[in-house]
Amino acid sequence: MSADASLTPSARWTIVLSGGILMGLSLGIRHTQGLFMQPVTSGHGWSLETFGLALALQNLVWGLAQPVTGLMADRYGSGKVLCLGILAYGLGLYLMAQARGPVGFTAANGVLIGIALSGTAFGTVYGALSRIFEPRLRNWALAVAGAIGGLGQFCLVPFVQRLLAEAGWRNAAIVLGLLVLASLPLAVPLRARLRETQRGVPDLPVGASIREAMRRRGFWLLNLGFFACGFQLAFIATHLPAYLLEHGLSLAQAGTALALIALANIFGTYACGRSAGRWRIKHLLAGLYAVRVAAMLLFLAIPATAASAYAFALVMGFLWLGTAPMTNELVLRMFGLRYIATLFGIVFLGHQVGGFFGVWLGAWVYDRMHSYEWLWIGSIAIGCVAAAAHWLIDDSPLVASDGPGLRVVRS
Repeated sequence: MSADASLTPSARWTIVLSGGILMGLSLGIRHTQGLFMQPVTSGHGWSLETFGLALALQNLVWGLAQPVTGLMADRYGSGKVLCLGILAYGLGLYLMAQARGPVGFTAANGVLIGIALSGTAFGTVYGALSRIFEPRLRNWALAVAGAIGGLGQFCLVPFVQRLLAEAGWRNAAIVLGLLVLASLPLAVPLRARLRETQRGVPDLPVGASIREAMRRRGFWLLNLGFFACGFQLAFIATHLPAYLLEHGLSLAQAGTALALIALANIFGTYACGRSAGRWRIKHLLAGLYAVRVAAMLLFLAIPATAASAYAFALVMGFLWLGTAPMTNELVLRMFGLRYIATLFGIVFLGHQVGGFFGVWLGAWVYDRMHSYEWLWIGSIAIGCVAAAAHWLIDDSPLVASDGPGLRVVRS
């Protein structure tokens, strides 16, 4: 019997809403970090590189912790991991507000919040939903939860803007921490049980599963593509406000651009999640990266105005986090469900290594060259690489053979 066969429609919606709201809070607060950059650096008298290093470390720690939290979720259940992640997130935001020097700020915003994100964002939530819902409803669950998460991100941008204007960045961080802690009950519906082993899929120990995945060239190509995704998103989310301010736009207009990214992400994540059940995922991902490249080239080719910034934000937002449910589904199809959170966590590490370089290099290059031009060029170049890498992925599933060992079913 399927894992969700006994769930009523209202119970299914409760689970999906809980996952979506948790992702909206977790990723929404992360999405607004660019709005904190100017008040934090000016208030402390720090360089952009100091703030950028903390945020870059957050991306790296998030990625390094994701395979560990994924393994914990696979073994002990997603609900426990989500609870721990929520508590760590609230504490990290509080300590970030209390920090007086770069070391304390980096430890809170970089290390603790990075760990918290690994336990509260899509790596854990999508793993839980993949276990709870049977294949015929899985794409729907991931798509709807992703869209709800995008809606949460969209709502948080103006909320954080107002908090920063009226209460200052320290109080804004504390309020956000309390908001995260208030979401603790939402982890309860996501207590996913281990599903039965899929028919024909080898039930290997976790170490053997990881080794088998790492023998596949497609696994490494998927990592390479997700590296590009992390680089692009972290660079744009963190540095787009500063880039627009440099070109004469106001902070309000920069905030509107971030809000439009989050707004378009609602529809883009849903569309990408639903498309994963209809077309070959590796081709969808290759096309997504190609369109991102075209959008960046056009954005750089025309004058930076409010209209061009908003149009760019809408296009990029539609393509923003749609990679996550499609990548999760591609890993599941290639390697099965048993260690989905663990294997997706390893792929996600590549995403976060890219995010580290996207944030830190953006600040490092700007502090020395007073221009973001080379970072845009780099984002375009690795986008081309990502499109090619996804097209070349062998997405055939790994199955148990009739004799000893494993075999790959060629599609």
